Formats: sequence, structure tokens, C-alpha cells
Amino acid sequence: MSATKLDVPVPVTARTHLPAALLRTARPRQWPKNLLVLAAPAAAGRLLDPAVLVPAVEATTVFVLASAATYLVNDVLDVEADRAHPTKRHRPVAAGELRPATALRVGLAAGVLALVAAAAVGPGLAASVTVYLALTLAYSRWLKRLPVLDILAVTAGFVVRAVAGAVATGLPLSDWFLLVTLFGSLFLVTTKRAGEQRRAGPRPREVLAVYPPGWLAQIMTVSLTGAVMAYAAWAFQYVGTDVFEPLLALSVVPFLAGLLRYSLLASAGAGEVPEEALLDRFVLGSGVVWALLLAVGLYLA
Repeated sequence: MSATKLDVPVPVTARTHLPAALLRTARPRQWPKNLLVLAAPAAAGRLLDPAVLVPAVEATTVFVLASAATYLVNDVLDVEADRAHPTKRHRPVAAGELRPATALRVGLAAGVLALVAAAAVGPGLAASVTVYLALTLAYSRWLKRLPVLDILAVTAGFVVRAVAGAVATGLPLSDWFLLVTLFGSLFLVTTKRAGEQRRAGPRPREVLAVYPPGWLAQIMTVSLTGAVMAYAAWAFQYVGTDVFEPLLALSVVPFLAGLLRYSLLASAGAGEVPEEALLDRFVLGSGVVWALLLAVGLYLA
């Protein structure tokens, strides 16, 4: 992208204030994804331990900053494509509300700050953030255009977050936990791609056009099955160890119910915007019951 394109936005009749435009570009609605950093210490039953909670919260904050940086840079790299998209053209950079050069400078500064903050927490977290930033940059530049790799790259971004939570707190990673994270993330990413493909109609973006009808649905089924089986294996390993811990095995029921409901919503076209499907009453209710069973099983045991 030339310096001229970086410095001169598309003319618009109205322009938002710079802080508001930067905040919108940083995608605060996507920041809750970084709560996955807390998953490993939570699953280990150690999240309420101050020695674990403090670095876990610090790591989550670092990933919020890192993800904001990637969104800012991504919108500069994708500005031309976003301007031709029916909804993405309203993003501040594409709409001319935020100069690409400004977004790029702030994004790079946020990325550097995230790395410095991660190094202050520990070398393991710094390595995790480095991998995450490199992965998301590679995705924005190349991987998003490569079939299969586009899905795996986004999935890997979720897995890196989960691993970072364990690394930052010094907790061991369960094999079953990693598999649940892997398959669960793959399920969410695939449902989003399926929703994008469905809404794109006869002219989907290039990488989506490569996927045959029904292929994404097959991957959804495989990943959902993998997530449920791995979660069940993790939960049932505790049966018989404590009076409360059969509740972990029972938590498989709302876990399965929530995923099945989400799968139904995604099949009906709601998967393109995951946060909307997650606000479904049935999904929310299943999530609350699941969280309560986990909380009692892990923290009252």
C-alpha cells in the first residue's frame, strides 16, 4: 500500500472523533474472546488463588491489547476489500473516518506495548503473544486466502490464548483440555465460515467459493463430536475422587445441549455473528447451568 493511500482516507461527509474511531476499529465486541486465557486456570480449579489469578488477569489484559493491535493493522491491510463489502465498508478505516496511517501507527504501538507487558509477566507469555501476533499477521496477509489454512489459522489463535493462560500461571496443561479447546474452537470457526458462505450467496469471497456445499457442515459435525468426547473424557476422569466431582461428569449434559443448540442456530444462518448466537436464551441457559456445575465441582471439592 502506498504512502498516499495510507495518509489520505476516502472523502466522507461526516467524520467521527479520533478516539471513537480507534475504539471501533479495535473491536471491543471481540475482546471477550480473550477470556479464553482464563480457561486453563479455571479448569484446574485454581482461578481463585491470588498467586494464579493475578498473572491470569494480566495475561488476559495483554491479549486484549494484542488483539486490538491486530484488528487495527488488519483493517489497514484489508481496506480495499472492506470498501467493497456490504457491511465491512462501514468500518472506520474503510469509511474514511480513520486515516490508515493513524490506524497502522496505533496498531503497531499497541502490539509493541503488548509484547513489553507480556515480557514483564514472564517469558512464556511473551512467546505466546509473539506467536499470536505473527499468526494473526500471517492470516491477514496470506492465510485467509488459502483454503483450510484460513480455518486452521483462526482456530490456532484460540488455542494460543488457552495455552497462554497456562503458561502465564505456571499450570500444567491437560491433554483433554487442549483437545476440547482445539475442537471447540474449530467448531466455532467453521460455523462462522458456513454462515459467511450462506449469506454470500452466489458470489462468496474467493476462499469460501472453494469449499463444496456440505463440506463445512461435515467439519462442524466432526469438530462438535470431538469437542464433546474430549470434554466428557476430561470430566469423567474425576468421577469417584470427591463427593462434588460427579457434578463435573453431569456438566457434560448442558455442554452438549448448548453446542447442539448453537449448531442448530448456525445451520439456520446465525453462525456468521457468533456473539448473536451465544445470546440465544437456550445457549445462555445451558451455559449458566454448565458453569454452575463446574464451579461447584471444581471449587467446592
